[in-house]
Amino acid sequence: KIGAFKNAAFCVASFPLNSLSTCVIGESRFASCSLPQDGVSYEVRRYDGAKYASVSSEGRTFDQVMGELVRKLLVYIGGSNDQGEAMGTTAPVIITVYPRDDGVMSRRLVVSLRIPTNYQVSPPVPIDSAIRIEDRPGMTVYSLQFGGFAGETEYRAEASRLTKTLGETAPFQRKQYFCCTYDPPMKPYGRRNEVWFLQEEP
Repeated sequence: KIGAFKNAAFCVASFPLNSLSTCVIGESRFASCSLPQDGVSYEVRRYDGAKYASVSSEGRTFDQVMGELVRKLLVYIGGSNDQGEAMGTTAPVIITVYPRDDGVMSRRLVVSLRIPTNYQVSPPVPIDSAIRIEDRPGMTVYSLQFGGFAGETEYRAEASRLTKTLGETAPFQRKQYFCCTYDPPMKPYGRRNEVWFLQEEP
């Protein structure tokens, strides 16, 4: 159970972000771009490279498997590792999805959490062999934020909105995108979710 984690696994910290402009909200720095089309506003953000804990699934839908995979990662950072270390966590949980041509998510996804800063150099080894530690490069993303409880239907709808806003010629990867959630499942109000499109590097 989440409540049994040592030293509060939900001690949340924002992960490092390089600004593309001087826009600052809370602890986050990013370039904010607003387009009048359909009243949609999105942000452009640059994230540094870092190590992530990730777990993947194939064969089941987003809604069927999401909770299970997130729990695996929370158990790992809550102390199920070779050091018995409760690391705290970072937000958001990042789910990589692979849409089909019709927009429906394929039955393949990867759920990831950034390793907290104090453990980036040498992350504890997961007890669960399904969890792998990945060293990911920096990335620039187009981010669209929305509220409420989000599943596949909501993320697909927001991804469609962001696609239409950016237009067909925007330099982003179309074979995958990221579904992000910042809140534990028991939070009933003021929830924050985002869709991220990965910008194509020149």
